[in-house]
Amino acid sequence: MAGGMTRRALPWLTALFAALPLAAATAQAQGLAQGLVDPTRPAWAAGQPGAVEEAPAGTQLQSVLISSRRRLAVINGATVPLGGMVGEARLVKISETEVVLKKGEETEVLKLYPGIDKQPVKRGTARHGGSK
Repeated sequence: MAGGMTRRALPWLTALFAALPLAAATAQAQGLAQGLVDPTRPAWAAGQPGAVEEAPAGTQLQSVLISSRRRLAVINGATVPLGGMVGEARLVKISETEVVLKKGEETEVLKLYPGIDKQPVKRGTARHGGSK
């Protein structure tokens, strides 16, 4: 009995698996036609609306990894450990929001979020819930 069910289901499963790539291609084409873009893709990447032809110039900090065992920074797409080299500059400091490169007597600070300045939060008096 189980063999009969399997033989009857086989054509349906074959048709389903044959249709999946077509459905995926159609969904992708519809997404492109509607202007949907990958929000994680860099703005300078090719094919993005309003994209620039090439990556922005200059050295860019893209990510940092800080753990108890290591400190790494991703700079211009390359993973650089603390003390490693970026061109002719040495990576001398890694913090949560920036890194410091040193080349001779020159230092360059790369910020993870260059357009954002951290401001201290002004704290008011604490409100405690309770009876009067």
